[in-house]
Amino acid sequence: MNVLLRLRLVVLCTLLSCCFFSVVHADVCTGCHAQGREGVYGVHRNGVANCNMCHVMHNSQDGTIVDPTSPGGNQWLLVRDTPSDVCLMCHAGVMGNVFGNDPMNPPREVGGGNFCFLLEDNLNDGYGGAMNPIPGDDAGHNIVAPSFNVGADATLTTAPGGTFPSAHLGCTSCHDPHGNQNFRMLNGVGWVQNDLYEFANPAPDAYGLSIYHGQERANRHTAYYEGVSAWCGNCHPDIHAAGTNHVHITNEPIGQDVASYYNAYDGTLDILGGDQTSAYLPAVPFEDPTIQYTSTSGPTGASKVMCLTCHRAHASSAPNSGRWDFNVTHVNDDGQASGSYAIPNPYADPAQRSLCNKCHRKDEFDAVP
Repeated sequence: MNVLLRLRLVVLCTLLSCCFFSVVHADVCTGCHAQGREGVYGVHRNGVANCNMCHVMHNSQDGTIVDPTSPGGNQWLLVRDTPSDVCLMCHAGVMGNVFGNDPMNPPREVGGGNFCFLLEDNLNDGYGGAMNPIPGDDAGHNIVAPSFNVGADATLTTAPGGTFPSAHLGCTSCHDPHGNQNFRMLNGVGWVQNDLYEFANPAPDAYGLSIYHGQERANRHTAYYEGVSAWCGNCHPDIHAAGTNHVHITNEPIGQDVASYYNAYDGTLDILGGDQTSAYLPAVPFEDPTIQYTSTSGPTGASKVMCLTCHRAHASSAPNSGRWDFNVTHVNDDGQASGSYAIPNPYADPAQRSLCNKCHRKDEFDAVP
């Protein structure tokens, strides 16, 4: 190697080292890494996060070995053991509130649900729930994040109704860590996680509030336009397939009858007193291409039920990531048998029935002697 080339390499290495501690280092990194399928661009590029917030150049950080089990560091030279551990460095708390410290005192709900419920001892509030515990494993998506004391699903080796391997489930299974133009940076059609699994359906069309915004409410909430259930079907295809045990409609118009039930329903105490213009309930959202994030209006017959109408995307204090506990008759029964966090009752009535009634109104004759 001639002297001039060696000098150039020394200068380049010096510049790279310095740039990793400056606000312009992302442009240096993307000089090589913005190409091809593993391209780096979007929200996390030179915006809210720089490369060195997630990656190290060498297997060291602040004088400490990042991965002592491997001289070369982990596969992506991450500053933590897994991608989810890295994501949660920022997003567990203020930047998303997706993983609280205490499942009995979770942070404010911002839509996706909270992974802290994976740490629960018992979620079973059904009959005999105290004696037949359902562990937090059943609270939602079991992301692998050792630094937060959660690992792969102890019961299911693959996604229910699909083949995605539970041992590899993490934040980047659903979200693109480098950013894209999709809602919540969700992965679209193509391979994810270094060619581990292929998505067949595009990311859903939706508009979500900033992660710094307050709790969802009737006039400030995520607007779901279309494609949610199809996107969930990337990992859970058989749940949507004809001839399975999945009997609840998705991705089909709810029809005028169900829309009228939803709009008239204002709780068990007032099942017919609601009004379409103020009927929207954040706990029971729906999909509609005409909805606005500030709209308080309920659905029309053309609106659709989607997976997120009944489930949280991350996890909840109910089995199967339910927005409410499907196993209890009254909303206020949640948390009673299990001792787990009680999902808030959106209605004042302590005898409020399951929120399934927002669409199905099966509590219509409860008050009749």
